Amino acid sequence: MLKHESNNGIEILSFDNVSKLNILIAQSLKEEVAQYLTNANTKLILNLEGIEYVDSSGFGALLSILRNAKNNDSQFKLCNMSSEVMELVKLLQLHNVFDIYDNINQCIETFE
Repeated sequence: MLKHESNNGIEILSFDNVSKLNILIAQSLKEEVAQYLTNANTKLILNLEGIEYVDSSGFGALLSILRNAKNNDSQFKLCNMSSEVMELVKLLQLHNVFDIYDNINQCIETFE
């Protein structure tokens, strides 16, 4: 479900042939991302390119990943969010919770 690449110690995860982050994949997303958060101080980007819809379980999975990252002294950021998904994020006031960037390069530049 996810493709992985590393860039200067930053783990970048992208969806592979997935357009909806919903109850059908939320649990497996949490489990797959958790593998990258086993070490402290991980720098992790989830590239949401291609994701057109996120339901409540999808947002729950993203919040769970964020909590897992914070508990592990890691950084978790999102990028390439579609305008439809961004509208939902703003409606749910989650734009104040997540670090969200327009593209991968912009996101990479923000890591300390």
